[in-house]
Amino acid sequence: MRDEMQTFRIKGKKLKNWKTFHSEFKKEMNFPDYYGENMNAWIDCVDELTDKPTLLEIENGKYLKENAPELLNAILECGAFVNYRKIEVGEKPNLIIAADC
Repeated sequence: MRDEMQTFRIKGKKLKNWKTFHSEFKKEMNFPDYYGENMNAWIDCVDELTDKPTLLEIENGKYLKENAPELLNAILECGAFVNYRKIEVGEKPNLIIAADC
């Protein structure tokens, strides 16, 4: 039986800086109240959410790429690291990131 995929949609136009980045992810992905609002905490929270197949859809990715490329790069690089950590411990990588860049 195929695992059901969970989907989270992040609106790229709402990500203006690191403060809005972390608040938007916390809200949309239901990160816990103790979320540390840094990329290490982001990785940990996303890792916990990806025990089953997970699609992270970045809407307005082109806007984000043009206006805050460091935020888009952080999503892509840290998302890849989430998958890498799973592989390191013998688990399946479950995070898929899609963006209209």
